[in-house]
Amino acid sequence: MPILLDGGLAPRHVDLRPFVLVSDKVRIIPGGLTRVALKEGSLVVNSSQGGGTKDTWVLRD
Repeated sequence: MPILLDGGLAPRHVDLRPFVLVSDKVRIIPGGLTRVALKEGSLVVNSSQGGGTKDTWVLRD
């Protein structure tokens, strides 16, 4: 996935975690948490091991 860094766009591995609300019905919220491997070539997206997070934008349904 291309991500925006200080020097421009760069390819990184990501993991999208959608938000789901559960009450009397189940609703999936547009967007979510995107975890990203900050080091080039890394598969690690866990923040405690060097990963990070990025905003996820949903532009339309």
